[in-house]
Amino acid sequence: MSAPAREPVGVHSPGRASIAARTLRTDRWWQSPLLTALGLAVFVVYATVRSFVRTAYWVDEYHYLTPFYSPCISDSCVPGASHFGTWVGELPMWIPLGFLVLPFLLGFRLTCYYYRKAYYRSIWMAPPACAVAEPHGRYTGETRLPLIVQNAHRYFFYVALIVSLINSYDAVKAFHGGSGGFGVGLGSLIITVNVLLLWAYTLSCHSCRHVTGGRLKHFSAHPVRYWIWTKISLLNTRHMQLAWTTLGTLMITDFYIMLVASGTISDLRLIN
Repeated sequence: MSAPAREPVGVHSPGRASIAARTLRTDRWWQSPLLTALGLAVFVVYATVRSFVRTAYWVDEYHYLTPFYSPCISDSCVPGASHFGTWVGELPMWIPLGFLVLPFLLGFRLTCYYYRKAYYRSIWMAPPACAVAEPHGRYTGETRLPLIVQNAHRYFFYVALIVSLINSYDAVKAFHGGSGGFGVGLGSLIITVNVLLLWAYTLSCHSCRHVTGGRLKHFSAHPVRYWIWTKISLLNTRHMQLAWTTLGTLMITDFYIMLVASGTISDLRLIN
């Protein structure tokens, strides 16, 4: 006995307009998801390669450490790069030196509300654009594996706060003179700008907005938290721009440190 036919779902379900075409749009609706996919792919490829090469990630003279390797806590790290000491021994080549935080940062980015929208549309095609039918026959939302993991975003946010503090410490260490003491170079400024933007991206997160005021029933009874919530809400309106900006500044920061560490260029020194 043959199995009963599955009832169509989604745009082909009963009661929906019967339109055979994938879309009636005549504009270049595919351009936005394509550019998004390419942008994300560029960052993923670059970050993956740089996380595993284990070269040109530390400038000992000025204490520049790339964010892709921070914190560096293994005996495999070059001398001086371990700002917090070495907790583990030598690591095999298939484990990145920044293994302690990279999985959490990846989880924070992947579960971010904006990035969900970005890769749902551009990679998963659910849907690829407004008024464009998605190719999937069924949609279970974020109720089953693997998408149920998206609900862990708030926990990744807490770890991201700790990582931001670590990055801030790295930025402070980067104000080191070539002959010791205080110094300022172009690398110091690039690292600092990157850290400030990472803080802005982290604090503009929807989870941060919820933590500061999402559970309050009466704002008038919590004026301080209400003030913080309003500032976070304003920052939250720039979350998409910050999501893309920080991808760019992470690559720029790492690339500049790589050039200086490899001896390709010299750091432009402003003080000492």
